[in-house]
Amino acid sequence: MMTRRQMLKTGALALAGGAVGAAFRHADAAEQGSALTRPPLPAPKGAGYTPVVTLNGWSLPWKMEKDVKVFHLVAEPVKREFAPGMVVNCWGYNGSTPGPTIEAVEGDRIRILVTNRLPEHTTIHWHGIFLPNGMDGVGGLTQPHIKPGETYVYEYTLRQNGTFMYHPHADEMVQMALGMYGMLIVHPRTPEPVKIHRDYCFMLHNFAVHAGTATPDPSVMTDFNMWTFNSRVFPGIDPLVARTGDRVRIRIANLSMHEHPIHIHGTAFEVTGTDAGWIPSSARYKETSLLVPVGNIRVGEFIADAPGDWALHCHKSHHTMNAMGHEIANMIGVKHDDIARRIRKLVPGYMAMGETGMAEHAAHTAVGHMPLPENTLPMMTGEGPFGTIEMGGMFTMVKVRDNQKPGDYTNPGWYEHPGGTVAWKLQGQPPAPVVQEFKPA
Repeated sequence: MMTRRQMLKTGALALAGGAVGAAFRHADAAEQGSALTRPPLPAPKGAGYTPVVTLNGWSLPWKMEKDVKVFHLVAEPVKREFAPGMVVNCWGYNGSTPGPTIEAVEGDRIRILVTNRLPEHTTIHWHGIFLPNGMDGVGGLTQPHIKPGETYVYEYTLRQNGTFMYHPHADEMVQMALGMYGMLIVHPRTPEPVKIHRDYCFMLHNFAVHAGTATPDPSVMTDFNMWTFNSRVFPGIDPLVARTGDRVRIRIANLSMHEHPIHIHGTAFEVTGTDAGWIPSSARYKETSLLVPVGNIRVGEFIADAPGDWALHCHKSHHTMNAMGHEIANMIGVKHDDIARRIRKLVPGYMAMGETGMAEHAAHTAVGHMPLPENTLPMMTGEGPFGTIEMGGMFTMVKVRDNQKPGDYTNPGWYEHPGGTVAWKLQGQPPAPVVQEFKPA
């Protein structure tokens, strides 16, 4: 018997498959949005703000027409490398997903041209921005849909500053599932009371890219297998680089279907803002895991006062993995060596996994012992200075260095630990435990 979900999936793919496939075949843009983090656009002379750095992304250039800043977004099919070894067919803007970050200043009059090169209509909603109702971008409600080949113009004055985002309000199930989103940063007109030395932003999202395929499945509701920072997964996510003593701001937006506790090692976030604006100083608080709800933005700041390579990741353990399988048998503690030997007689190279945990999966796939389907990443991977990091998905590092120059965002390589500051292996037998094991009465 066909389930409701299977029926919906079959019907949706039958209706949309031809148009979507044709769109990927006829996508024309050379990829403008590099998978690597680009340097920030320089701030205008005399500006009192630090330009934002989009993790594994870039900011959209603009031009002045009289007193209006003019931007141009092109909605189109794109290819995005999630990490080396996996390229995904997505939809995005200006050759990339997420689309380029739009940066402006409070009080600016901005005009955004939106050209549609998708195989279906679209719109853009400016999430969190206060503007005239007819500029809000809800297809059918506040404006006609932007049909393929058309260009629409959005124009409004920025009456607030803070961290915002943009995304379609048209066929959202497909368009957002395929990667259509971006960030909009509005800097304050007057200098902030506390100087920000490094200002980063990135978007949280989820995709369902079934093993051996290259196009996300928009009919999946909860069982996603790729968890991304700016449409990249570890080990393809760049680090966030800082100089010792820098005040670092991290703006995190969430357009996935799950909330994410973004945990930082070695320091704590001061929670300073949301997509509704800045939190008054008297109401700010600190935490090491910044919870970012669905459809929300959270801004955290910290002083980079401890040199090292500090992990930054979602604290939902399945969100730091790639290409997970769902509804598979639990083999923890199950002895199946004999069965594996029998299967290898029929399928040479077969490897039974999961008896002692999933680390064996990471080890074998990382060194190439276990073949994977084409265009599929290992579930856990990434090599560090001490071995396999055994992570994927929403995981990267904050790299703090004493000698990192101001304005230098290049990866400084692995941290060189001072002598005696790395955990070491004890030689010989450990001493008797000071605390006895608990024994139930």
